[in-house]
Amino acid sequence: MPTPAQPPAFPFESIDAERVEDALARLGPKWTTWSAMILAQENRPMRVRDISDRLPFVSETLVSKRLATMHADGLVTRPDNRRGAPYQLTALGESLTSVHHTLSDWSRAHLLPGRMAEAERVDDALRRLNLRDATAVVQALGTNGPMRFVHISEEAGLYTPWARERLLRLQSDGLVTRTGSRHGDPYALTDAGQALGAVYATIEHWSEPITGRRASPASRPVAATRPPRRYPAGGGRCPDSGGSSAQCCRADLAVQPCAAAATAGAGGCDRPVDPGPGTVSVVVRARAALPLPRRPRARRPTVLPRTRARSPPMRPEFDHAHP
Repeated sequence: MPTPAQPPAFPFESIDAERVEDALARLGPKWTTWSAMILAQENRPMRVRDISDRLPFVSETLVSKRLATMHADGLVTRPDNRRGAPYQLTALGESLTSVHHTLSDWSRAHLLPGRMAEAERVDDALRRLNLRDATAVVQALGTNGPMRFVHISEEAGLYTPWARERLLRLQSDGLVTRTGSRHGDPYALTDAGQALGAVYATIEHWSEPITGRRASPASRPVAATRPPRRYPAGGGRCPDSGGSSAQCCRADLAVQPCAAAATAGAGGCDRPVDPGPGTVSVVVRARAALPLPRRPRARRPTVLPRTRARSPPMRPEFDHAHP
């Protein structure tokens, strides 16, 4: 059983657990690391078929879906959305090299010291870390030292069964251990868990452009507002209807006159009209919808169960030979 290590070399207090988990959610899906490393090694735009040829154990459909997810997350880009357009790493995707190196060094030093493909090692490290609310549990143990289960649940702000499930998962992954075998003994971070401070710092630093872009108010779409339509009143004529304003306005709308008088040429139906005497601007309000009457429920006819008709009793046969 791994033993608890010395105090961490990197302070866990300065880590933003929410930002780290958001970044891990982008990097954690399967084959994201493989696709990013292939694009980084080739350093050129590649089509889905070319990337799928480098991954013979993955279908082309799965590679296409993973690249589409990476495109939505801002890791890759393409010139257009036509079928077969090549993908290429963005500046954010190219900066993943430092994150991959940090995860690989951490896994090689504390988890899997044997020989393994670089992408497979990074993928295994992300699988251990990409767990919801696990970062908060590790941060609580790294900040306060060994803690009992109840205190961990309170410090991380987790529901008791949820915190227990997270601790069991972290314990099976080799990041958390128990200081004793008795019930109620506190939990503590292992050597691999204590070394996660530098890993979290690297991931948080990589996710700063994502957080800044998300928090920028200029990037948020502004809801378009439609100006109120103005209809002629007092004798103005609509060029479409050929009649007065009463024919131009809809019958199911209530018209309320405005206080300010309209200038000459201001008309209704978004088109200029011939203003009549005393033309004013009006504001159209939708009439409140009246509740529809409830239709009476149709009663189903009573269906009697079908009974089998009984056959008449058989009459005994008489022998006419003997009276």
